Amino acid sequence: MQLGLIGLGKMGGNMRERIRRAGHTVLGYDRNPDVSDVKSLEELVQKLDAPRTIWVMVPAGTATQTVIDELKDLLTPGDVVVDGGNSRWTDDEKHAAELGIKGIGFVDAGVSGGVWGLQNGYALMVGGDKEHVERLQPIFEALKPEGPYGYVHAGRVGAGHFSKMVHNGIEYAMMQAYAEGWELLEKVHSVENVREVFRSWQEGTVIRSWLLDLAVNALDEDEHLEELRGYAEDSGEGRWTVEAAIDNSVPLPAITASLFARFASRQDDSPQMKMIAALRNQFGGHAVEKKD
Repeated sequence: MQLGLIGLGKMGGNMRERIRRAGHTVLGYDRNPDVSDVKSLEELVQKLDAPRTIWVMVPAGTATQTVIDELKDLLTPGDVVVDGGNSRWTDDEKHAAELGIKGIGFVDAGVSGGVWGLQNGYALMVGGDKEHVERLQPIFEALKPEGPYGYVHAGRVGAGHFSKMVHNGIEYAMMQAYAEGWELLEKVHSVENVREVFRSWQEGTVIRSWLLDLAVNALDEDEHLEELRGYAEDSGEGRWTVEAAIDNSVPLPAITASLFARFASRQDDSPQMKMIAALRNQFGGHAVEKKD
């Protein structure tokens, strides 16, 4: 099968390689000429046989919208566009409508696997019309992990990215739980080998997971994480998960708290804690710490 792939960064480049290893033809385009197979989107489209399939792997938001706008004018009826980035599901509905006017199909694919995907395969959560999804099945089979799991046609357009958004929200909460447990273990004097405690959990425990394996990898590289600053960004999907929970009246206390913990990590001197300290001092006479 032929595929055009736009965006050859950390994930896109590895996805191109994995698909090629499965015997498919992939033409990749990236703004970086050192990794690109063609010089422009126009050339990419011209070199693919109709009906074409184009997979977009660029940052969500403006970058994705720009590519969709360009493809809308380059592609022809019967072609299909796949958005494999981390777009918001409401954008998928918009993009499907915009392309649909021109007779171009649209599929959204939530992709998980990160830099390990080339080796282990990518978990795929897909949304779109059955006819478009079935046409892409050879590519999904090439990308997914070996075995029966790792791929789902989640539903209509938007379902793939909505599922990936919830996946990332769960990931936030799991990471936060591991981080809190690690900090507590590091804090007490009786536990002298925190890294090996984490390693001991990798087999036979109910909390074993790939994230736990990655935590052990990180501790092997830097046992007490002394080289890192306690600052964590968020990709946006955690926020969208919480917003969707509010819209649907679904309580998500663990995921919401994990998102707010990331916000707190960006404050060296938390304004919220200043107010809490001041109030505790006012009503209970509790001590406050003053700045030097």
